[in-house]
Amino acid sequence: MATDASARQIGEAPRLEHVRFAVAPAERSGLPDASADLVTVAQALHWFDLPIFYGEVRRVLAPRGVFAAWCYGLLTIAPEVDAVLNRFYREVVGGYWPAERAIVERGYASLEFPSGFDEIIPPPFAMEKAWTLPELLGYIRTWSAVRRYAEARNEDPVTGLESELETPWGSSGEPRKALWDLDIRLGRKR
Repeated sequence: MATDASARQIGEAPRLEHVRFAVAPAERSGLPDASADLVTVAQALHWFDLPIFYGEVRRVLAPRGVFAAWCYGLLTIAPEVDAVLNRFYREVVGGYWPAERAIVERGYASLEFPSGFDEIIPPPFAMEKAWTLPELLGYIRTWSAVRRYAEARNEDPVTGLESELETPWGSSGEPRKALWDLDIRLGRKR
């Protein structure tokens, strides 16, 4: 069962044979009591009303069920590319991130973990993707801070970033590996 409060997000999800999709807020999933062995949250825990959401997690998880929430910060590619991306992230669009972004940057460590769970420290995990420069720029255009910047200033900040990245990226046009370290909060229901 996959839920999202946004009908648009659910509409964009790839259809999978054994996954049922529903529009529902995290705090009111619509799932029956004790019906899930695992509840996951990817890059969204910082948006929830946590006391209500944690109550929903306790309600829908079966005994000994697992809760896992993860997030990721800024990707890394190579030192020369990372320097440009870091400056863009912090100095160009930094003031346009919502306040909740700070929670993500702390890897959810500042969030209280739900009561009634034994927290588990997971091994390190990372996501990686091979991207061309245009693919990287397309991803950066999805950032909320980039959209807010563009709306406030009526200009696309990624245009300038593209020219800054051309030299450190290299002229080969070959994809480069992007890496995101995952910060995971994980626990088993008592």
